[in-house]
Amino acid sequence: MIRNTSAGGPAELAWFKSSYSSSSEGDSCVEIAGSHDTVHVRDSKDITRPSLTFSPATWAAFVPYAGA
Repeated sequence: MIRNTSAGGPAELAWFKSSYSSSSEGDSCVEIAGSHDTVHVRDSKDITRPSLTFSPATWAAFVPYAGA
């Protein structure tokens, strides 16, 4: 994961862009941001849309399968 942050979204969270979801154009990406009790996930191409939100436990359960 590349820790390039970008502003915007819920409460001006620090968004992190995954280096694994880059396209040749560099704009196809998933970004995540963590807060105290929520993990936010959004499409970097359309940051005006609401982000998906997950509990930290749900996100942790998902992450091991994301690279499979």
